Amino acid sequence: MTSLSGSAVLTTPSDTEIVMMREFDAPPELVWKAWTTPELVSRWWPGKRGTMRTCEIDLRVGGRWRYVMEAGEGGYEVAFHGEYREIVEAEKLVNTEVFEGAPPEAGAALNTNTFEALEGGRTRLTMVTAVDSIQVRDMIIGTGMETGAQEGLDIIDEIVAELTADGRASAAR
Repeated sequence: MTSLSGSAVLTTPSDTEIVMMREFDAPPELVWKAWTTPELVSRWWPGKRGTMRTCEIDLRVGGRWRYVMEAGEGGYEVAFHGEYREIVEAEKLVNTEVFEGAPPEAGAALNTNTFEALEGGRTRLTMVTAVDSIQVRDMIIGTGMETGAQEGLDIIDEIVAELTADGRASAAR
């Protein structure tokens, strides 16, 4: 396996979009599992910056999600929530996202995550965050979200490696 640590690429293709793309040495089903299973999300979502306190996932169209972490520095809580809009298992997940500490005018982001199968059992995860204005887009980027996302994606890489190894061990039995 190749080390992909910190390899996500962030772009801003428009004034209202943030796109991050990262590849994994695992099939889409395992990346999806890491992305949508509360126990696994609790491992990667806070990155190295805190501890997950709440991870609620009602994975169905119209279902809600809420993540709360306690930040390592200062012990303050950081919370996000939203609603699932579209779900195509192991292929696409669309949801709203609201940062509970943001001013009301920030509104909700719309996240579209695609899990693209690549040759060799690999996956390209593309995360598109759409917001209402360049000011909100730049505010999000200014929070250090890229560093936190890189940390979380690196942890997902570790999780899918474990899931892959577990699958091989089970198949050998």
